[in-house]
Amino acid sequence: LCCLSGRRRAESHEAPQRLSEIRIVLLGKRWSGKSSAGNTILGREEFDTEGVPEECEKRQGEVAGRQITVVDTPGWDVWLMRNDPQQIRQEVVYIVSLCPPGPHTLLLVIDLDSNTDWRSVKEYLELLNERVWRHTIVLFTCGDTLTHTTIEQHIEGGGKELQCLVEKCGNRYHVLNDKNRGDRTQVTELLEKIEDMMAGNYGLYFTTDIDQVYTELETYNREIEEERREREREEELRQRLEEEWRREEELKEKMRKILKEEEL
Repeated sequence: LCCLSGRRRAESHEAPQRLSEIRIVLLGKRWSGKSSAGNTILGREEFDTEGVPEECEKRQGEVAGRQITVVDTPGWDVWLMRNDPQQIRQEVVYIVSLCPPGPHTLLLVIDLDSNTDWRSVKEYLELLNERVWRHTIVLFTCGDTLTHTTIEQHIEGGGKELQCLVEKCGNRYHVLNDKNRGDRTQVTELLEKIEDMMAGNYGLYFTTDIDQVYTELETYNREIEEERREREREEELRQRLEEEWRREEELKEKMRKILKEEEL
């Protein structure tokens, strides 16, 4: 039985750090609010919300002191109609390649005000690899419809499949109210959740190349080891200075006693 664990943000392996750049890919079915979400994140009209994009579109801008890249995609229901898993996977790999060296997060866009086939969503993402879930956040759009309930109540009332999907994403989710784009707090909170997730992923972005993952992880481990050694050197220096200071104080105290005895 899948259930919510109450963990709303990633369990970090290190303290979250503010990223200077965040690369985002929006995934979802047609009319789920992907383009509108992209506009809300960027704070301006960059994506056409009147039609359905037939190709991937990339837009960039500065948001809350960060350089943000957003890739909007055609609905996955368009791809699933082709019934060719290999072609679908190639499409998604292409999407990932649009924000090199890889996206920091995949935002799984779901309209709060519509029904979704959660099983097809899960199957769609698993066409990539199991690691995709560590980089995915569920982004609920049409947040203005949450008038008499909380998002937690909505998830718990959405059935086992929705709960399992959210849990599969590490219980990471966020709500955007596209009709209140003036509220930039909802965007900065989303960016902070992405940074928190990145900390839990050892700072690694998503890639379909497992060799790249190992390379990045080795680099990360080397940096962590160097930081540890630097802290040890700093601690050793601090202890040495404290010891020298202590000896100097002892010497001063001895000199004061000698001078006092001579005065007597």
